[in-house]
Amino acid sequence: MQLSFTKMQGAGNDYIYLDCRATGLPAGVPGWSQKLSARHFSVGADGIICICPPTLPGGDATMRMFNADGSEGKMCGNGVRCVAEFLYTHGLPHDTLQIDTAAGRKVLQRLRPGYWQADMGRFSAMAADVPAVGLGAGPLCRVPLTVAGTSWEVSCISMGNPHCVVVWPADSGAPLPTGGALAEIGPAFEHAAAFPEGINTEFVQQQSPTSLVMRVWERGSGETLACGTGACATVAAMVLRGACPRDTPVEVHLLGGVLSITVKPEDTVWMAGPAAVAFTGQAEV
Repeated sequence: MQLSFTKMQGAGNDYIYLDCRATGLPAGVPGWSQKLSARHFSVGADGIICICPPTLPGGDATMRMFNADGSEGKMCGNGVRCVAEFLYTHGLPHDTLQIDTAAGRKVLQRLRPGYWQADMGRFSAMAADVPAVGLGAGPLCRVPLTVAGTSWEVSCISMGNPHCVVVWPADSGAPLPTGGALAEIGPAFEHAAAFPEGINTEFVQQQSPTSLVMRVWERGSGETLACGTGACATVAAMVLRGACPRDTPVEVHLLGGVLSITVKPEDTVWMAGPAAVAFTGQAEV
């Protein structure tokens, strides 16, 4: 079977996009995601995102996202911006779009060509929302967590999907983990007993109150060049710690680019960043 796709990326977080608005979600997507996401052996991606008909009245589309291991995720911040860009260039040239996700409806605003702002909804640091066990009820800000025999101070945030934020000491003498270093500790966080549904883990260093550097290990995909919900969770955690201001854009510098994150007074989070087509093609599945 020949599968037509569009490869898109937001700050380097790249997915294979399938237009399923006319057909609905194909049954084979989890297996396709495993096969086609393999870098060097296939298209290569962080997973597959399907653009389906809206779930709720008044919506423009529904985003269904599948990680590189075939598991389905609830939300992808960089992915939802790319869905908006795809819709804008494929029949819905509206500056405001409403996209349904497993984490609720997201409203996106086109700020300029190839650059979208998303209202990501409210964050939560309560254990039941993450979910997390054995760390107290919350808010889970600056709580101790033992992973792989090492004690860490973490903050746990739900953005509709789970995140564990680790502040990397600037005076540690060691750079933020990436590559092999991140691959050594990322899986231990992802599968820690405290997180029954797994966890996305962000390691962050602060440059200023409005500038952070972040590296991420994503549940089901491993290290990625960017994570939109991870950037949102990281700024939310830093706001709870008193290290970043509310109602002020904070730049999060990732391997694939920069995202602008604003935590509003009512605990909602706005994210702004790029969305671009890399290429289109066909693959055998």
